Amino acid sequence: MKVLVPVKRVIDYNVKVRVKSDESDVDLNNVKMSINPFDEISVEEAVKLKEAGVATEVVVVSCGDKTSQETLRAALAVGADRAILVETEAQLEPLAVAKTLRAIVEKEQPQLVICGKQAIDDDSNQTGQMLAALMGWPQGTFASELKIEADAMLVTREIDGGLETLNLKLPAVVTSDLRLNEPRYASLPNIMKAKRKPLDVIAIDELGVDTSARLKAVRYAAPAERSGGVKVADVAELVEKLRQEARVI
Repeated sequence: MKVLVPVKRVIDYNVKVRVKSDESDVDLNNVKMSINPFDEISVEEAVKLKEAGVATEVVVVSCGDKTSQETLRAALAVGADRAILVETEAQLEPLAVAKTLRAIVEKEQPQLVICGKQAIDDDSNQTGQMLAALMGWPQGTFASELKIEADAMLVTREIDGGLETLNLKLPAVVTSDLRLNEPRYASLPNIMKAKRKPLDVIAIDELGVDTSARLKAVRYAAPAERSGGVKVADVAELVEKLRQEARVI
């Protein structure tokens, strides 16, 4: 079974995001970039399936400029077999990414696609669902556990009321949640080996995908700073502040 894992290059989750002075975009100068955390979980799950003898090959794919090769090499260092970079300078929206992934899926013919449930830069939470719709495949979103049984897969997912288990026929699309696993750290020998693993570069024009933007960002702004908290002497003072200052009761 071949597993395809899309990965995205985003600002590292430990970095405080800054907005450009003209509010035209997020400032990326001298900012540490890394794999989207949910995609990192997806790569780990795919590697675990391979180590368990369920999967035979793990392929990672990313859409972006040449700097995305660094992200793909990081995924190769934790156990992926090979990588594909769909090279483009455009800022792709979720639908364009889903169409690009559809073209890659049709070429690679994987039996399972594991995506992160969302990227921490735009928080769209759309690409996996759109890919499943475009392919006509079943989908299991927000997965916290996966089990492969013959040509089917049990996906345990978190919902408001607790946990829900879906029985999906393969091929399928799954989006991973935080509790699916704990990603491993890449060892130095594996980082060196990753440099020799195959990484194919495909121009997005070769895939015939419409990447035209359907959304326009008007401006970017940092969230308003919160004022400091205060201590109250008793419940009566707390209720008074909630009534007179916060005006929530």
